[in-house]
Amino acid sequence: MISEGTAFTFAVVFGIITVLLVRSRDVRAWEAVCVGLFGLYLGQTPVIYTVHGLVTWMINGFSHT
Repeated sequence: MISEGTAFTFAVVFGIITVLLVRSRDVRAWEAVCVGLFGLYLGQTPVIYTVHGLVTWMINGFSHT
């Protein structure tokens, strides 16, 4: 499973991206809230293991030298 530090880092990065999208008016505030709630509820389902595997695969692919 993903470590707490890594999860916190991802949450901060995606939070900053969401704030920047809302500020640029590409995403409205209510849409950002819906996306956040979707992510929160998605994280409580078994789909999180598939998402975690995909993210790990991508990170390993980009950081592999």
